[in-house]
Amino acid sequence: MIKLIACDIDGTLLHGSETEISSAVFDEIRRVRSLGVAFCPASGRQYTSLRRLFAPVADELTYMCENGAALFGPGNPGPVLDRVEMDRALAVRLAEEIIASPGCEVQISGTDTSYLCPKGGEIVPIMRDIVGNNVVIVPSPADVPEPIIKVAAYNPAGAEVIRGMLDARWRGHFRTAVSGACWFDFNSTDKGGGLRRLCASLGVKLEEAAAIGDSWNDVPMLDAAGAPFIMQNAEPALRARYKNTCRRVEETLRQLV
Repeated sequence: MIKLIACDIDGTLLHGSETEISSAVFDEIRRVRSLGVAFCPASGRQYTSLRRLFAPVADELTYMCENGAALFGPGNPGPVLDRVEMDRALAVRLAEEIIASPGCEVQISGTDTSYLCPKGGEIVPIMRDIVGNNVVIVPSPADVPEPIIKVAAYNPAGAEVIRGMLDARWRGHFRTAVSGACWFDFNSTDKGGGLRRLCASLGVKLEEAAAIGDSWNDVPMLDAAGAPFIMQNAEPALRARYKNTCRRVEETLRQLV
């Protein structure tokens, strides 16, 4: 019996240029919640950004934020269920290297705040107005006033450019992941770790959890869940990895519960 459904956002609930979740998804979330099944957005996004995206049902959900580094329970705001911090000295060094890398901007995540050290004008409106994060500008990474749970690099030339600059040097210290066309993330955990810790917090067995995703960033979560679903628009190697596919999330929710 499924008791928890963890669902990726970009490429899974949102496709292409979509910025809003369909009302059909909200209807299904309400239905599964009425049957006692927890629904959890699982994303690299910040808690405040996710609450805005899921506004019609925001108070009912659990949240896996920042690639599993921060877990929140239901409520307004919900309680912090768990948080995985990065080694601060290493995280600051990484952020400084991102700032020094050509074309790159850095985003440093606290529990529910994005700290920026902008080199140009583009990154602030992207994070504040488009993504909808809580944003604070700081003079340098060392000035971030709270524990760091994620460091992300942004480069309009693309995530693979960032990977080429930074991945080999930092993969031994942090989990790395492409998190968008122009984003590359560094954490001390991943969505699989987030799902395990969330299940432990909620008293749910992993075999009672379902997960829906579309990218390699979702693989740790999909591998941890008892019922993994890969999106039909995922690349062939990912579709071959899992037997269950998903065309639209609302359809899979009806199938699961």
